[in-house]
Amino acid sequence: MHLLRRSCRVEGRNGPGGATANENPLRMLFATGPGWLDTAPMLRLHMKAYTAGAVGSLLAGAAHAASPGGGVVQWDIQRRQRTDHAAHRLGKRALTVQEIITNDQEAGGYFASCEIGTPPQKFTLQLDTGSSDIWVPSSSASVCQDQSQGGCTKGTFASSQSSTFDDFGQGKFDIQYADGSESKGDYFRDVFQIGSATLSNMTMGLGLKTNIPYGLVGIGYTSNEAIASDSSSASASSTYPNLPVNMVNEGLINTAAYSLWLNDLGANTGSILFGGIDTDKYHGDLISINVYPTNGIYSSFIVALTSLRATSSSGSDELTSSEFPIPVVLDSGTTLSYLPTDIAEQVWTEVGAVYSSTYQIAVIPCSKQKSGGYFSFGFAGASGPRINVTMDELVIDMTTGAAPQIETGPSKGEAACEFGIQNLTSPPYLLGDSFLRSAYVVYDLVNNQIAMAPTDFDANGSNIVSFPNANAAIPLATVAPNQNDLGGGSSTTPGFAASSGFSSSGAQSAAPRSAEAALASVAAVIMLCFLCGSSVLSIF
Repeated sequence: MHLLRRSCRVEGRNGPGGATANENPLRMLFATGPGWLDTAPMLRLHMKAYTAGAVGSLLAGAAHAASPGGGVVQWDIQRRQRTDHAAHRLGKRALTVQEIITNDQEAGGYFASCEIGTPPQKFTLQLDTGSSDIWVPSSSASVCQDQSQGGCTKGTFASSQSSTFDDFGQGKFDIQYADGSESKGDYFRDVFQIGSATLSNMTMGLGLKTNIPYGLVGIGYTSNEAIASDSSSASASSTYPNLPVNMVNEGLINTAAYSLWLNDLGANTGSILFGGIDTDKYHGDLISINVYPTNGIYSSFIVALTSLRATSSSGSDELTSSEFPIPVVLDSGTTLSYLPTDIAEQVWTEVGAVYSSTYQIAVIPCSKQKSGGYFSFGFAGASGPRINVTMDELVIDMTTGAAPQIETGPSKGEAACEFGIQNLTSPPYLLGDSFLRSAYVVYDLVNNQIAMAPTDFDANGSNIVSFPNANAAIPLATVAPNQNDLGGGSSTTPGFAASSGFSSSGAQSAAPRSAEAALASVAAVIMLCFLCGSSVLSIF
């Protein structure tokens, strides 16, 4: 199973219900304006526990990418089996940096090779869009000294061995996780190298007391830094230029923004591109929507989920929730997605997932990976982006070995997989990798915007467009209109017309693709038939 180090508590089907309509913080937005979470300090505290760290499963490792243009930094990612230890390859052209990021299934996340200090000390750090600090375990930390538990194989920092080490914040670094794990120590400044690019004065955390055997690279809002989450020192002046901001300061990119392309669950390649977008990685149009603040501060990538539709060969259902519009965090550092209990249970009913008290998650027969059904996620109203997520992205192996068996229900005895949509009883709700693989997402930390489009799975080309300046809008994106008129929730139970279709395999209800993709598929079939000497007309 995945270790959800960054998740909030997940209640079972028989656990407490979700928040009531009057408690919905996103709905408060449309009554009170931008300060929509001023009366929800609990969410801020909850987000600290959640966004402080990450154990997700971004499919990672690195492939050689097309050369980006100036003003962008690209990390190419490639999926690796956990027994495959790729060598560190670096490349740089103009203002572009490329680096391999490996997927470590055993540790549970995506890891980037980095170097810290003078002379450089090598690390493999987890990459996370949902937190904001770079931190590394100290070589003196007890978890790293304990070889019976494996030690810290991804690197430890020996501060005495770096001539450029500056320990300026003793005792001020403190991250606590929802599962009880934590990292405490000092803030320090030192040289930080990403590939062949060097940031000369990077602020980082040093884990002197930690029970986590590896560090991470957080690239979220500076307001979500651990020092800013500490109520004793929280203020605008207490934050520091984290990695995206420092990339701007060092002239590597023009603005604090990046785009994320994960590709599909079984693919080998994906990428994170800082400072630009890649038009070859998505279909249709990029549509930009608002990010909403917490307590008047932008600290997490919270957007409005306004609809969810289930479609299969047997029909289509508009799923309902008393909490629509639902505040969801787009977070690549989380493996699964978490929605309010009322709508999550409707999703489970559609696909035949059952809650397992043993594993404390919803599980589903692994055979449902071949189901032709899909779910369509709508954002920011009728004119906002819509992302279709197919079942082969939502049915996920629980282990790398033999699958456990489903314990109850009509599928008892079948091989069990974890289902990509789980439940939470209160916000913040999360859309993690199980959703994000199907979307091309642009995170604009300056203008507080998110742009989305359906991903182009297995895209081979690259056409990078950089942000031209620090305040530029997301290139080529159209802003969704009427985002303040999103309507309310509903407790009406759907008819589950799509349910029987999720029980069968086949392509009748495959998620629709763009016209370009459909034409490309037809062209490929025609070419194949031509090469085989067959009549094209005979296949239609």
